[in-house]
Amino acid sequence: MTTPGVTSTTPDPRTGPGHHERTTVAIVGTGFGGLAMALELQRHGFTDFLLLEKGDDVGGVWRENTYPGAACDIPSPYYSLSYEPNPEWSSRFSPQAEIQQYMRRLVDKYRLWPKIRFGCEVTSASFDESSGTWRIEAGDRTVVANVFVPATGQLSRPKLPDIPGLTDFAGTWFHSAQWNHDADLTGKRVAVVGTGASAVQFVPAIQPKVAHLTVFQRSAPWILPRPEVQYRRWHHKLFKRVPPIRLAERFGFWLLCEVISLGLVDAPWMRPLISQISLRKLRKEVPDPHLRAKLTPDYAVGCKRGLFSNDYLPTFSKPNVDLVTTRIERVEPNGVRTSDGRLHEADVIIYGTGFRASEFLGPMSVRGVAGRDLAEVWRDGAFAYKGMTVPGFPNMFLMYGPNTNLGCGSIIYMLETQARYIAQAIREVARQPGVAFDVREDVCDEYNRALQRRLDRSVWTLCSSWYRNASGRVTNNWPGTVSAYRLTARRWHPEDYRTLLPTRSTEGVTV
Repeated sequence: MTTPGVTSTTPDPRTGPGHHERTTVAIVGTGFGGLAMALELQRHGFTDFLLLEKGDDVGGVWRENTYPGAACDIPSPYYSLSYEPNPEWSSRFSPQAEIQQYMRRLVDKYRLWPKIRFGCEVTSASFDESSGTWRIEAGDRTVVANVFVPATGQLSRPKLPDIPGLTDFAGTWFHSAQWNHDADLTGKRVAVVGTGASAVQFVPAIQPKVAHLTVFQRSAPWILPRPEVQYRRWHHKLFKRVPPIRLAERFGFWLLCEVISLGLVDAPWMRPLISQISLRKLRKEVPDPHLRAKLTPDYAVGCKRGLFSNDYLPTFSKPNVDLVTTRIERVEPNGVRTSDGRLHEADVIIYGTGFRASEFLGPMSVRGVAGRDLAEVWRDGAFAYKGMTVPGFPNMFLMYGPNTNLGCGSIIYMLETQARYIAQAIREVARQPGVAFDVREDVCDEYNRALQRRLDRSVWTLCSSWYRNASGRVTNNWPGTVSAYRLTARRWHPEDYRTLLPTRSTEGVTV
């Protein structure tokens, strides 16, 4: 495969149709989670692993989300691997293409291309007790592995709203995570459904080119100032020649996020300070009191994801923009009908309605000991020990699993922590070929009871959001700082696991 901006590699002749492969570690996904895991294995001297990727390039969400204005909302000096800094980011909040290119450079530098099997969407994985291995099916490929590491993330499956008539629309419609670049929005009447993180970025980006923009808002987001900086050549030289300056910026944002994270759970007195910053920004950028009232959130700050933007709020004062807060009743061939009977005509509808974040690993079928179905185990809400292991699923380790998302902070920091923990476990698997480690149910239950007690004190229980499942359980977020998580998951303890021996001999583990 030839990838733009990287050295091409010779295709592996073993990757033809119907091929069976044997490996020690099978990693699913080449987003930041999958790459962090692969790089950590290499850092520990492991070479026998594969990455299974459904797409034709690396990048995960940074490959899929190509909408106008797509960028990181965590400063790039912090939203990057600690051992792979990039002193040449173009700005503090780097755009999508630049982040994906950073990931490609990692793959190129560490020569991971031959380890990746592109076009391999995993449909099922099952644990074979007789051999202590995982059998993974990906289209016409079967992979047998000692260790199974799903790294598919929480924001990988777009979610369309449950609105009658969705497919009746006569014009062009699409989800923002599947942006239709063939659709020319110039001079068109565009309707946007949703005001989440993606919409906050693409709404200001498309406003200047459309004839009219109608934004349908269910709840107003909390918008905070975005401390953007365009890095110049002298910045790049300074970051390269004086690394402590670059490290100081990373440390500063790490510390800021740690402090804000405390306000989400343990220090509720901080929330009014944050809300005042947001409301002051709203008053300054939206002079019309009627419009400002529509854009004022009616829930506690931090309950839903806080967003950073300097151009979203001013967009609604433009003459070609309407903000609609009336409930959508249905979609019709010519536009969107609201509950007041009004038809909002449109040529294009864009759904910025988020992802199926609480449906971890879906639609993949995963079966563990005695055919135990993970979807059934998680029927009342996903859970895992330290967000990584589930009882009854030996040698399966999740990257970015349940309760490891952040209300504030860099998920890359969390992924590095998880990769280090999992690498310790894999090292133990290597020492005892054929052995599988299954987290003890009592250990997992005790951990999650304590976790949920902390979550019950968090701001996330105060409103409905993608952080919670249908029953109201917070399944996505970690209730604390990233440093607290690192302390929790810094060591893999064998006493937390039961050891399973295969009932027949197996191949050794290659290291």
